[in-house]
Amino acid sequence: MTAMRWITLPLLCAALSLTGCASTRLVDSDVQSFSQLAGAPARPTYSFERLPSQQAQGAQQSAVEEQARLALGKVGLRKDSAAPFYRVQVHARIDRQAPPDWYDPWWGWGGWGTGSGFHGGLSMRFPPPTLYRREVGLILREAASGTVVYETHAVHEGVWTDNPAVFAAMFDAALNGFPTPPTGPRRIVLEIPR
Repeated sequence: MTAMRWITLPLLCAALSLTGCASTRLVDSDVQSFSQLAGAPARPTYSFERLPSQQAQGAQQSAVEEQARLALGKVGLRKDSAAPFYRVQVHARIDRQAPPDWYDPWWGWGGWGTGSGFHGGLSMRFPPPTLYRREVGLILREAASGTVVYETHAVHEGVWTDNPAVFAAMFDAALNGFPTPPTGPRRIVLEIPR
């Protein structure tokens, strides 16, 4: 009985730790930001502006702007379409990367005239998961002058298919360090629920 308890306890701890790890995942984004701001904006209000191509996207662009709105709120900016000090233009893009050629010449019968026999078994391969390359970008302009005061971009490659959660993390990463981010490219890793 005592031996069984000693065996069960480590297994239970291991299972719990794996369950905890399985409930979150990491989104790593390559970020580059450019700022003309010396500190937090004195008038932190903004409205979104859209390019004609973004206007045509309708609900899709609205969903992207909602993810950006949440991230902007975390750095102290609030949406105010009636009296914006800034205009914000955001974009998000996703490209589906085709898996590399995974054809296995050893899968099949014989060796093309070298005899008979099926030797797929251990040499059988399955296609790798589809890789998605995502990019988000944000430009902050003074509404009155049109001067760009902040620009940032984030890129992430991964296999996850839930775009809203991944894009939300990417906008958070893109605004990391606002309003005075480090210069040069950097990698931001954020943990999000699975």
